[in-house]
Amino acid sequence: MRIEIIGTESLGVRGLCTVVTTADRVILIDPGLALGFRRLGRMPHPLQVHLGDRVRRSIVAATAKATDIVFSHYHGDHVPLVGANPYQLDADSFAEACRNPRFWCKSPDHPVDRISRRYHDLQRALGRSLPIAEGDRAGGLSFSDPQPHGAAGSGLGAVMMTRIAEGDEVFVHASDIQLLEEDPVSQILLWRPATVLVSGPPLYLSRLTPGQVEGALRNARRLAEEVETLIIDHHLLRSREGFGWLDALAAKPGNRILCAADYMGSRRLPLEAWRDRLYRDMPVPEGWHQAYAAGRIDLGESAPERDRDR
Repeated sequence: MRIEIIGTESLGVRGLCTVVTTADRVILIDPGLALGFRRLGRMPHPLQVHLGDRVRRSIVAATAKATDIVFSHYHGDHVPLVGANPYQLDADSFAEACRNPRFWCKSPDHPVDRISRRYHDLQRALGRSLPIAEGDRAGGLSFSDPQPHGAAGSGLGAVMMTRIAEGDEVFVHASDIQLLEEDPVSQILLWRPATVLVSGPPLYLSRLTPGQVEGALRNARRLAEEVETLIIDHHLLRSREGFGWLDALAAKPGNRILCAADYMGSRRLPLEAWRDRLYRDMPVPEGWHQAYAAGRIDLGESAPERDRDR
């Protein structure tokens, strides 16, 4: 089994897009990305946009090879969108790349709202049905029942976790549970994975209470005690504080705890956490975002590189 994390916060974008390749399958999970349309009153920095374009092209290339595609939920950093903003993956590009993969999808949340309607929007855009997979098992793939997106009762809906097994090797993609509730963590442990990719707590949000942060730490430790490789990323790494939280956790003796960039052998690029400094160090020309949205800026084939880490 080969696990490739394409796009998440330590790799420069919002999302948790992952490709898992087995002997007979290429499983694409959460083919979406976003850049945080506004952060501290600022649009995405052009460096973020360059990198986002690179990740978007990687997702489309992976879509063309996929035998199976999983939608864990319908937030815009996890699925292609009808009417996407310029910093997301649009459904038309995704539809053009699909080569008749099998879909495994979370049900739309109820009551139906703008997010839930995306399930039906995607069915129309793709011209096919999107089977509900919650609780299903088939050919090495297993899917959880709905789990809270972050804290139970948050109003953010639910997510579906994915287990992939090949021989004795098991990988779990835990999407946006954020480690804030015990039940999803208990389900992960019942699946007995060797490797887990999970969203950590969103420390940058003021609504997160000290008790929730402490609970997330306990849940991370529970996983770390049982899982050989624990990859924590996504919401956690939208702030520098999140990197400190992760590194302090990883410093404890025991199994491997790391972010996606570390796992992939890449440099950490938490561009959202750097947004203010990027604007300060690399000023943005007036009107740049309007020109980009209008298609008047050619990003070229590669993103500009920074000479030093932050």
